[in-house]
Amino acid sequence: MPYARLSSYYFFHFAALGALVPFWGPYLLDRGFEPVAIGVLMAILMGTKIVAPNLFGSLADWRGQRMLIVRLGALLALLSFTAVFWADGFWPMALTMAIWSFFWNGPLPLIEAVTFNHLGTRVSRYAQVRVWGSIGFILVVLAVGWWQQQAGSGVVPIAVLLLFGGILLSVMLVPDCPHAHVATEHLSLRRLVGQREVMFFLAACLLMQASHGAYYAFYSIYLEAEGYSDSAVGALWAFGVVIEVLVFLRMHRLLERFSARALILWSLALAVLRWLLIGLFVDIVALQIAAQALHAASFGVFHASAIHLTHRYFPGVTQARGQALYNSISFGVGGALGSLTSGLLWSAVGASWTYSVAAGFAALGFVAAASSKCRGSVPAGC
Repeated sequence: MPYARLSSYYFFHFAALGALVPFWGPYLLDRGFEPVAIGVLMAILMGTKIVAPNLFGSLADWRGQRMLIVRLGALLALLSFTAVFWADGFWPMALTMAIWSFFWNGPLPLIEAVTFNHLGTRVSRYAQVRVWGSIGFILVVLAVGWWQQQAGSGVVPIAVLLLFGGILLSVMLVPDCPHAHVATEHLSLRRLVGQREVMFFLAACLLMQASHGAYYAFYSIYLEAEGYSDSAVGALWAFGVVIEVLVFLRMHRLLERFSARALILWSLALAVLRWLLIGLFVDIVALQIAAQALHAASFGVFHASAIHLTHRYFPGVTQARGQALYNSISFGVGGALGSLTSGLLWSAVGASWTYSVAAGFAALGFVAAASSKCRGSVPAGC
């Protein structure tokens, strides 16, 4: 089990996310983009997850060389990101973001599949590898928040470029691991997706990520408009992920005690509460801290449980495409829907209504998850 090498990829990938999610919106605002344009650009960032993971996953399952494809994606993401420094205006920035985010988003499901194959029957231990992504996110949010306060938002793309370099170095060290041969390999991906429980599960994932759209695109902008300092914004982001880390460290215990479906239902219910706290009580610091603590549920517990179920629903030769489908539908379609909706609502009806709509997405996700059911045991890995 190459724990350190796998963890290093998660560290750098989600550290890059930590430089992008809290700070990319304010960076674009400082470069003169309007809220609607920011919503569209953030939707592009999420929208490439609709196409890229599926293409990467299909190519990997066809060629059987997952890490070679991951390394190529990491290299092209690093090279294409450099165009950000020269992109001027909406369309050049949109094209640039579409290209580098395509190559950045594509490899993640392949790494997820490789990680589960290395874990074998110890699938509940996934969170102990994934936790290093959260640690990377925390460290970078704090560092970039401080750096930006000292030198301005221009440091954000520099930080992302350095972290993309870290991603490339890390994937050069991760060994591949083929999928296990299981009895259900004759099942097609289409047949698996057509099962009622899988369809409702994917719908719940889509709606949960759609509910995060306003948070990812406008939370930092919202806090700054209400008088929070850059360091305070960074601290709130980091606090949410610190709590998430604590959950990841104990996630295997939660999965041993509760079903993944039950954990997903609780996560969706708590997400409704979280978005209402942010939208209606932004001026009360204590409630914002409470809302950020709920990140452990709305992202940490939900994602670990969803990855666990995805691995169960898509065994054998469907692994990479199954993980890609989960990423595409949830973070891709759901993320793009949430970003576009929040971008359109932000200027039209204000922050409170925007976050209320986000709570509505999570509530619909709860209904979808409640309509599904969990199924059989997890197949063994390599």
